Amino acid sequence: MSTAGPGRDVPEAQIAVHWREEEYYYPPARFIGQANASDPGILRRFGEENFPECFREYADLLDWDAYWHTTLDTGNPPFWKWFVGGRLNACRNCVDRHLPTSRDKAAFIWVPEPETEPPRVLTYQELYVQVNEFAALLRDFCGIQQGDRVTFHMPMVPELPVCMLACARLGVVHSEVFGGFSGMACGDRLADSGSRVLVTMDGYHRAGKLSDHKAKADEAVQVADKLGQQVDKVLVWRRHPGQYVSQTPMVEGRDFFVDDLLPGYRGRRVEPESMPAEAPLFLMYSSGTTGRPKGAQHRTGGYLSYVAGTAKYYLDIHPEDTYWCAADIGWITGHSYIVYGPLALGTTSVLYEGAPTHPDAGRCWRIAERLGVNIFHTAPTTIRLLRKLGPDEPAKYDYHFKHLTTVGEPIEPEVWRWYHEAVGKGEAVIDDTWWLTETGGFLGATLPALQPMKPGSCGPGVLGIYPVIYDDEGNTVEPGSGRAGNVCIRNPWPSVLQTIWGQPERFVELYYGKYCRDRQSTDWRDWPFLCGDGAVQAADGYLRILGRIDDVINVAGHRLGTKELESACLTVAEVAEAAAVPVVDELRGRVVEMYVALNPGLEPGGELETKVARAVERQIGPIARPKKVWIVPDMPKTRSGKIMRRVIAGISNFADVGDTSTLANPEVVDAIRHLVQSRKLESGEVPRELTEREIEEIRSFGRAE
Repeated sequence: MSTAGPGRDVPEAQIAVHWREEEYYYPPARFIGQANASDPGILRRFGEENFPECFREYADLLDWDAYWHTTLDTGNPPFWKWFVGGRLNACRNCVDRHLPTSRDKAAFIWVPEPETEPPRVLTYQELYVQVNEFAALLRDFCGIQQGDRVTFHMPMVPELPVCMLACARLGVVHSEVFGGFSGMACGDRLADSGSRVLVTMDGYHRAGKLSDHKAKADEAVQVADKLGQQVDKVLVWRRHPGQYVSQTPMVEGRDFFVDDLLPGYRGRRVEPESMPAEAPLFLMYSSGTTGRPKGAQHRTGGYLSYVAGTAKYYLDIHPEDTYWCAADIGWITGHSYIVYGPLALGTTSVLYEGAPTHPDAGRCWRIAERLGVNIFHTAPTTIRLLRKLGPDEPAKYDYHFKHLTTVGEPIEPEVWRWYHEAVGKGEAVIDDTWWLTETGGFLGATLPALQPMKPGSCGPGVLGIYPVIYDDEGNTVEPGSGRAGNVCIRNPWPSVLQTIWGQPERFVELYYGKYCRDRQSTDWRDWPFLCGDGAVQAADGYLRILGRIDDVINVAGHRLGTKELESACLTVAEVAEAAAVPVVDELRGRVVEMYVALNPGLEPGGELETKVARAVERQIGPIARPKKVWIVPDMPKTRSGKIMRRVIAGISNFADVGDTSTLANPEVVDAIRHLVQSRKLESGEVPRELTEREIEEIRSFGRAE
């Protein structure tokens, strides 16, 4: 722990750590017996002494039009090239090659949010037909050619993977913008990618409402036009066939209903383009709200091989499994582990349109029971929500998971145990995965049959990934030291982003600039990849991720990780969700304020506030005791369930909370503001004018990048 005083600079990487090591949980014998990776020899095969050739094992899961001559080319670091000389098509690998044996097998089972609507099954043969027809439409009606970019702004409907695979078939780069984002955010990404075509939907069901999604398309096109990018065509899918559910008029000559156009392409077949392994497959933009959008550019061969390999060995997907990743395809998790990885393996996947708690907290478990789902994959935000609203719901349904995944942020040990015991019924393994948009696939996780689970720790580096923790000076923080720092990956891997679209200098500086030892070197060992997360590594090599480096609160020189603070709050039985934010303080620089939401049916009160504060003090120490504990009716959240910490940080500091238009529940912001700020003013707290640096710190706090 740092001992610096309030006026001293503290190294960014020096984060105080107070976690206690949790006990191991071991996989059931039944799981081990059927696991794809049950041979310990796989750990040796992916050892550093076999790098980079170890990744041939992943690439050999695919069909190649031409085999590669160089597994890893380091000639122009850090712009690594994988499987150089190889050629393949991602769509052919995900669809065509499964037809001889699995044409009538379900590729996707789509579950609409309204329970009165029956699920829709899309077999591999039907997927093949629809992808070909839409590819022909893009090519012949829109004039889209190999290397062009096409932007999608679509919800969780089967038409989205159809669009993605059609682009991949043509060698066209796709860019999906999360459906919950505003038209302005979509327009920024349209312009940055240089897309001339936008594909969208008129509306979709979410939390019991039928949204008007087409309205965002008009705004997006206007924003792109102001930024110098003309959108020639807007293709609109209709959520309900033959019925236009938007109130926004179609623009003649620009907007076209896809279902009106498709009959003209019925029966058309498009030969898949044989693409170089290094050809870009898609762009995935970060969700940051300031500055130029950051488009992670992912390659075809390395990316597809890595997500296929990790889906096979870490998600343990077999041909007979029914797999449900309850993420959104608008995020990297959906690209890697709903579309490309599972389809490359010939998997049957569930797609769900709506909110996981609509109409009640049993919805997920009803779907799992009805469809025979045996692998379930979701985020801690969703797990916490399901635990809050329906802690006893899983026991009511007769489903049986063999495997559970958690993704997107660290999961608190208390929540992990509920996921294991209540959702997994003690029968399932849990893979707590850690990775980033930019990494394409998993970086840290336990190999489920071979490595025991540990609540709160994602596990060691995955196969072929060699993590290290550095302090700010580039010194290695040794495993088992109890010290935290910046987690890096020492080696390249096939699914790491190629670059930031149109911003190669930014790419080099963001991910490699801090720890590069020699910018003239072509030795990959001189180019560690900075992940941007703080972490501590136990003596057993397991990583505990402490959150984004920017989300650390510096209290009198003690750098406290938000995830550790929030996990301490969740040891209080009444607490369902928690968020820690920094508040400017004259004496200590920053102090911690905790926001908590209670389990249903509980009333807030001073005794609960005290109980939460004491839990933090007991688990971490007096330095971490929150100045205030605010019990709020709900947290401001994005559509994907992430708590918007910058919003509540702004409220606590009497600062502007920024744009709240993309929140799922914007109405809660005023309720929280009234509660917090009125009580602060009543107690005599006088808001002080913040410096520009303090304002920027609050605006950027908790912001996903």
